[in-house]
Amino acid sequence: MPETQVLTLKELLAQHTKEGKLYRELPDGKLECFACGHRCVIGEGRDGICRVRFNLGGKLYVPWGYFGSLQLDPVEKKPFFHALPGSLAMSFGMLGCDYHCSYCQNWVTSQALRDPNAITPPDLLTPEDFVALAFRYGAKIVTSTYNEPLITSEWAAEIFKVAKRYELVTSYVSNGNGTPEVLDYIRPWVDLYKVDLKGFDDKHYRKLGGVLQNVLDTIKMLYEKQFWLEIVTLFVPGFNDSEAEMKDIAHFLVSVSPDIPWHVTAFHSDYKMMDTPNTPVKTLIRAAEIGYEAGLRYVYAGNLPGQVGKYENTYCPSCGNLLIERWGFKVLKNTLHNGHCPKCETPIPGFWEGPER
Repeated sequence: MPETQVLTLKELLAQHTKEGKLYRELPDGKLECFACGHRCVIGEGRDGICRVRFNLGGKLYVPWGYFGSLQLDPVEKKPFFHALPGSLAMSFGMLGCDYHCSYCQNWVTSQALRDPNAITPPDLLTPEDFVALAFRYGAKIVTSTYNEPLITSEWAAEIFKVAKRYELVTSYVSNGNGTPEVLDYIRPWVDLYKVDLKGFDDKHYRKLGGVLQNVLDTIKMLYEKQFWLEIVTLFVPGFNDSEAEMKDIAHFLVSVSPDIPWHVTAFHSDYKMMDTPNTPVKTLIRAAEIGYEAGLRYVYAGNLPGQVGKYENTYCPSCGNLLIERWGFKVLKNTLHNGHCPKCETPIPGFWEGPER
């Protein structure tokens, strides 16, 4: 009997692609991809930096028709604290990333084509099947996450078009390495957008595979285009946890809008940084203090439940009334009334009301 051919992961993924939309043709058969801020110029038979978008016959082929991971999460885990508190988010990821962070906590999916130890086979599922899963488990939100959603935006848009027909809320959990073109492309289909702002030092950003200014520009564009926007910074000891860097981030966010929620979260030893210690609680509390001192109105210290005091909760910036009490990803109490403080009627920015089912 003939031997069965064993496909590599790259060969397998190449079977689940479709011509993309986020590119333009260049001379000599080259293409410019603008799904992310790298704007890769890709020659015939070559991949972009993400390894999952490639030029074949003068056309850009992109991931399509599969999922690398599926999980039902509380929306607070994304984290979104100002979007449908207590709701569930049916979350999916594909494979690949335009960064190569040494501390990636989703490296099994994001680094699948760079790291031979990150082998996650794709599962085939239609957008309709995925939306049916969301309804089966009571999710109000669907989220593209676990790898970088910008580089698989064509497939995410296809899913979100179906989700929107059934009045689900849609969201991206992203590194924020965007372009004007990709944000315009996804804007009709994406409601909520979380950016992982990984610091404020361009040299450190380049070690991760990114450029700081690209992310800062994307944050500004997201706010201007009226996505609901929340920012997360994971503070890694010895990498981005200086008070100077905390202050730089906080002042930048205030310059965009003091109403943008900023989540400061703790690193835990992972992937290629197993020798780096976990972030101490005091670092998160100091970052939260700095955020408020800079003028931000909503700063949250996350992923250390019960250890960060008041910084898990949402308070009215006008009268100080406790509006949403949390423990980790669990909402203990929510007294918001139609998006307003029930005590002084101050409007609280957020995505508080989803579509009526």
